[in-house]
Amino acid sequence: MMGVIQALTRNLVVAIPVTLLLGLAFGAMAPVGWLSMLVIPLTLLMIYPMMVNLRLRELLMGGDGRAQGLAQLINFAVIPFVAFGLGLWWFADQPYLGLGLLLAALLPTSGMTISWTGFARGNLPAAVKMTVVGLILGSLATPIYVKWLMGAAIPVDLVAVFRQIILVVGIPMLAGQLTRHFLIKRHGAEGFRKQWAPRFPPLSTLGVLGIVFVAMALKADDLLASPGLLLDIAVPLLILYAVNYLISTLVARSWLSRGDGIALVYGTVMRNLSIALALAMNAFGEAGTDAALLIALAYIIQVQSAAWYVRFSDRLFGPAEPA
Repeated sequence: MMGVIQALTRNLVVAIPVTLLLGLAFGAMAPVGWLSMLVIPLTLLMIYPMMVNLRLRELLMGGDGRAQGLAQLINFAVIPFVAFGLGLWWFADQPYLGLGLLLAALLPTSGMTISWTGFARGNLPAAVKMTVVGLILGSLATPIYVKWLMGAAIPVDLVAVFRQIILVVGIPMLAGQLTRHFLIKRHGAEGFRKQWAPRFPPLSTLGVLGIVFVAMALKADDLLASPGLLLDIAVPLLILYAVNYLISTLVARSWLSRGDGIALVYGTVMRNLSIALALAMNAFGEAGTDAALLIALAYIIQVQSAAWYVRFSDRLFGPAEPA
């Protein structure tokens, strides 16, 4: 069973579209109201495993201050406003789709940041730190940005959004770090790294696919009535990712070394779509399924674009020095 789940994790580009189609088919053929009760359990399944492998001690490491500062400047002073502007332009009459675009832009970095930085032979310690800092800052900033930018278009209960941040980030982070501490104490750091750490990301994948299935099933009637909606959603997402790659690459090439530059690109373009998806489904009720649908589609674009960027990294930043 674990082998199947690991295969799904390695092939999200295929697994996400298949899950979208299965959710659409299920929503068209069966009652789906009861699926709402699965949102919170699937959310915890999605987020908790990510937090077990989060290395908070990386915050204490130095040596890459410029990369860290530039990454967070892009993450919180540039990209959210690009996403907000795109939402106003493309989704003028569909504010919850604009919300989905904003949520995706407000929660930077995930395990994918570290993985793809490694594939492109960038600075892994810098990528790990960007992941931790981005997660913490994104969690604190998201409710404020959403209220500030979207409060006029949709009802935003700031206290409720903060409560959901605690539910989908704070509690899983605490539980994940306690689990990590227990396993390291019992099996040693090397035993944890080799035996236990690889087991958690596939569990998170199950939660992601479950949430995507539920979001698609709940939106099935609307999608079948307007089959062009997915294509309509894809266009601003493609623009957002293209702009993000362009800005991050130009900044990285101008200001940073090869290793730090690659870490910056993946630390700004890879978004924590799992948490964005969880917030969309939990904090905004049934209307949040519009936002969740957009975020689910972003998974496909994010994974595929990251893989292509690895192929061009040597051309953009020069070859990596021999180990």
